[in-house]
Amino acid sequence: MNIKDIAKISGVGISTVSRVLNNSGVVSDTTRAKVLAVVKQYNYVPNSNARNLKKTQSNMIALMVKGISNPFFGNMMKEVERQVHLRGYPLMIQHVEDGVDEIAAAMQLIKEKNLCGIIFMGGTYDHSEEEFRQLGVPFVLTTITTLKDVDPSVYSSVSIDDVQSAYRATNYLISLGHRNICFLARFPFKENTIGSRRLLGYKKALEEHGIEYDPALVEDCEYAPSSGFAAAKRLMNKNLGITAMFSASDAIAIGTAKAVLSSGLSIPGDISIVGFDGIEMAEYYHPSLDTISQPGVEMAHVSIEILFDLIGGETANRHVVFESMLVKRGSSRKIN
Repeated sequence: MNIKDIAKISGVGISTVSRVLNNSGVVSDTTRAKVLAVVKQYNYVPNSNARNLKKTQSNMIALMVKGISNPFFGNMMKEVERQVHLRGYPLMIQHVEDGVDEIAAAMQLIKEKNLCGIIFMGGTYDHSEEEFRQLGVPFVLTTITTLKDVDPSVYSSVSIDDVQSAYRATNYLISLGHRNICFLARFPFKENTIGSRRLLGYKKALEEHGIEYDPALVEDCEYAPSSGFAAAKRLMNKNLGITAMFSASDAIAIGTAKAVLSSGLSIPGDISIVGFDGIEMAEYYHPSLDTISQPGVEMAHVSIEILFDLIGGETANRHVVFESMLVKRGSSRKIN
């Protein structure tokens, strides 16, 4: 009989059993009683070396952010910070560069800082079950999930349906009569990225309406206005007769709007624009931009609730999918 067996019989995580045995951390009275009953029933005696090792675990929570320059993450990060501090825990915010595996970065941080929980904000969809199990601490994927064949009981996630949301935006533009619709995103052609998921929604809408997909209408750019500006200029220079631009983030959309206006064209008179995220900046840009709005602050709040439930052994891993919403502000118009 070992700690894994106790955890399995008790129906809680290994880290929860460890906190009960060491009388440390946050564990509900009900969970503590359940674990201690199993320990007594099987006459389990903890290994003293293992107990001493576990006692070194800190109360540190880590927020691993991939795409920290994306304005959409700003209010989400503030909400995570607020909720963690309300619970009396210290928070470490760790920026993960593009091209760096966030799970590998987290595993290194766990070794260095003895973390007790992690929120992953942004990133890719291609992590395996083995990688998740190796983390060994409670964690929640926020704004992302996984597309691999992974047992949903080994991880938690809070997200929206990126494919359906992008489909909704593209379908809206098609309903206004647009056929030459370009798409701008970060890594749209790289498998298992947010950009590629939203590209799938864009292509799905085109296909349903009998519009041929043209990869020349797709541009890869960073989630920043300057990058969106440059990408939109490249698209307009191709002379493809573009009448609408759909961006995978509002930050990109603001850049595309600037590119359209600086070319002497009007919005929505010459080119219609739709963004994604629902950040405040897009609402107060002139003209205000249509967008797919996602409830970022609420997603962050629920992510923290799930994480601390996991830390306290009060729940199993779970998955929450929020609804996005098309917000019309006047940057798109009907054409013949």
